[in-house]
Amino acid sequence: MSSPDFVIKNALWRGEAHDLCVADGKVLELRPASGEGYGDAPVVDASGLVLLPALIDVHTHLREPGFEWKEDIATGLSAAAHGGFGSVMCMANTDPVNDNAAVTERMLDRAREAFPGGGPRLFPVGALSVGLAGHELAPMGELAAAGCRAVSNDGMPVANSELFRHAVEYAADFGLTVIDHCEDPHMALGVGVNEGAISSRLGLKGQPTVAESLQVARDVLLAEYLGLPIHIAHVSCRESVELIARAKERGVRVTAETCPHYLLLTEDAVEGYDTAAKVNPPLRTMDHVQVMREALRTGVIDMLATDHAPHAAHEKEVPFTQAPNGISGLDTALCVTMGLVDEGVLSLDDLVRAWATAPAKAFGLPVCAFAPGDPADFTLYDPSASWVVSPQTMHSKGRNTPLLGRTMPGRTAFLYVNGKRVV
Repeated sequence: MSSPDFVIKNALWRGEAHDLCVADGKVLELRPASGEGYGDAPVVDASGLVLLPALIDVHTHLREPGFEWKEDIATGLSAAAHGGFGSVMCMANTDPVNDNAAVTERMLDRAREAFPGGGPRLFPVGALSVGLAGHELAPMGELAAAGCRAVSNDGMPVANSELFRHAVEYAADFGLTVIDHCEDPHMALGVGVNEGAISSRLGLKGQPTVAESLQVARDVLLAEYLGLPIHIAHVSCRESVELIARAKERGVRVTAETCPHYLLLTEDAVEGYDTAAKVNPPLRTMDHVQVMREALRTGVIDMLATDHAPHAAHEKEVPFTQAPNGISGLDTALCVTMGLVDEGVLSLDDLVRAWATAPAKAFGLPVCAFAPGDPADFTLYDPSASWVVSPQTMHSKGRNTPLLGRTMPGRTAFLYVNGKRVV
């Protein structure tokens, strides 16, 4: 082995202490800790810290350009870094919309300016349609050349199935994958609460699960017919999971994500008209939570994503029906899912797949599997560093989370990207 630039010693990898040797931004070797010296190489003592690949979030809203009072690329990437994320894909619903190379390139410039020595990688998601209006396809070749890895109309679901079909075909020509926010726009737009007993008691129009699964059914049928990939965003309900499972059994090229809040919270969180829990698709019942957990564990749901959607306090401190949808998730996502590992709901391998290897495979992103030559993108998680979620402890500008006041069971202690310490 050549000489390492530095060594992470005694980190817990799959429950056993390991030493990680890094040189030139890449993994040299990961091996069981032996007490052996490494010459003059600097050493970081990681005793008691859990070693993970740097997480990949395929679905965030960083709000820049246009909505910087909610979040900007610098604060969003800072929240990502402190949450353990080494790569982030950001959605196109900015102002102007990211439907052309100039906006994509500006996003990438802002990321470089925020972390001039190197920080979390930013991968913009281009708009599927011009202006997200759902009438004309965006110039996908231009978006791909500028650095986009996927296209999506997230937030503005495409009801026109003919346009959506051509989007899937057009995107594939440029190596892009379509990410679809599955929602029948006529049944569900903007309601932010599950249709059921709680929505009835609160006097709110609820979103039925079928509003999501109708669109999932369309997407899996199109993916099968075309033989092309479609990625389904933020799945929240049993019916969608069943459709995806059956499609995968037939070999359909469909992948899917869910979010930590759909694994942790139920519709009860909106009691008292709590706008912090207003999210789209809405939080469902415990039956759906259990289904989502099992689907993630078994791989029917391939990966996790935060759907990080920051808003300013004044935007959420309004009557429920007027508040925007969204939960700020980058700060808390890893802690929530590590909590599920602690409870035995997920294994650590499930977590690594869901936050790193599956997203990397689906979107062609770099990932660290700790093999020699892999990018030295890794997180060291301190399970003893419990913290309380509060405006003072979050790094995102958006503090709109129903988890405010909760104690999290650990926190990111270090993040390295390309062998450079970011946190």
